[in-house]
Amino acid sequence: MSLEITFLGTGAAHPTPARGASALVLRREGQCWLFDCGEGTQTQLMRSHLRAARITKIFITHLHGDHIFGLPGLLCTLSLQSSPDASKAPVDIYGPLGLRSFLWRSLELSHSQLLFPYTVHELVPTWDQCPAEEFKDFSGLDRAEALPQGPPGRVLHLDPAEDSYLLVEDEQLVVRAFRLFHRVPSFGFVLEEKPRPGKLNVQKLKDLG
Repeated sequence: MSLEITFLGTGAAHPTPARGASALVLRREGQCWLFDCGEGTQTQLMRSHLRAARITKIFITHLHGDHIFGLPGLLCTLSLQSSPDASKAPVDIYGPLGLRSFLWRSLELSHSQLLFPYTVHELVPTWDQCPAEEFKDFSGLDRAEALPQGPPGRVLHLDPAEDSYLLVEDEQLVVRAFRLFHRVPSFGFVLEEKPRPGKLNVQKLKDLG
């Protein structure tokens, strides 16, 4: 399995002319997985050797603006580069509770209609991931309003046995989120490659004694 990491932005709080807000891309077998999407991420993508159209998954660590303000714009740009295709697999977006509402509201208020499907999988944080006075319960956000056009997706709870959240699993790797402590609930992501059985050339071993 081939993995390649490209840092698009490593700045904090606000971008500078020489340093973008937080974003990095993991390229894996033709797919691009984006981790965080600060302001200007799509511009940084254009300057890189990567193709934004290959982004299939997006992982958001937390809901501070320097990690999410670039996301609605990036999705709109991807839509402009797309053609309607009902059979296309959705872009999977993972992040803290509240991310679905942020995206839906941003796109709805800006009259933006995406030509590709996307799903938002929200991680339910625990109260001990930030100072008590900063914790906000977003579990009831928009619940009173019907969101028939809102994006689908799962609501993921902490697995106490693993002390993590299972996000993705295929034949090659497992992706989990784990809790971090920050001013707002935050998550880190772990990509763990599954064991690969080796292959022995028995005859060559015999020839070598």
